[in-house]
Amino acid sequence: MIKALIGSTTITLITAGSAIAGPYAVVENNGGYVGSKFQGSVTDFHIGWEGSGYYAEVGPSLFAPDGGESEILLTGKAGGSVPITDGLVGYAELGVTIDKTNSYSTKAGVKYSF
Repeated sequence: MIKALIGSTTITLITAGSAIAGPYAVVENNGGYVGSKFQGSVTDFHIGWEGSGYYAEVGPSLFAPDGGESEILLTGKAGGSVPITDGLVGYAELGVTIDKTNSYSTKAGVKYSF
């Protein structure tokens, strides 16, 4: 059950980066469901750096399975975006959860704005 949540903690929306690089802090919660049954949640407490088309963040995450014992693990993610054409952006992200056996996730796609 907790392993199913590991991948969801790294899923975030990626948008084109800001024009000015800088540090940021983010608190993000991701809940997991199978059908209509709540499985648990992961809450990230990350600090990061964002630049023009890229970002990287790291920090503790609270894994809280429904009815199970919560644990805090170190997580991080890095990603970026590049303009392809006017209105079309490609993006990618790599996430990691540090545990007895590390877990990794990837995400890639394109976003069209109109």
